[in-house]
Amino acid sequence: MAKSKILIREVEAKKFIDTLASKLKEIPEFEIPKWAIFVKTSAAKQRPPEKEWWHTRAASILRKVYVKGTIGTERLRSEYSSKKSRGAKPERVYKASGKIIRTILQQAEKAGLLEKRKDGKLGRQLTKKGLEFMNQVIENVK
Repeated sequence: MAKSKILIREVEAKKFIDTLASKLKEIPEFEIPKWAIFVKTSAAKQRPPEKEWWHTRAASILRKVYVKGTIGTERLRSEYSSKKSRGAKPERVYKASGKIIRTILQQAEKAGLLEKRKDGKLGRQLTKKGLEFMNQVIENVK
């Protein structure tokens, strides 16, 4: 996996995530839930995202799993946290929505890209199929 991490760092993150998002749209397991058009991505946000965001968030989460190895829902909630404007009061950091992250991770498990780790560090990690899929996307971006 060490060589894989080198490959991902050679590719620009934005291009990789956009390419991966378009590939995820073709996978039937990554269907956008009906409730996703109404929810905010965090308690700190004032409105739900306006444009097509589900596959972009899924691609971003898969990239983080690829780079970090094993990662759990709570850590991802912290990664996507944001500050809330509270008027005259000081800003406060709020974690991202766990439901969105958990649903994306479950979709990736159904697709065979991720698996729950049973021993050692808890969380989810890429399967061999997932690693091959990500490396294939990296080759397409280069």
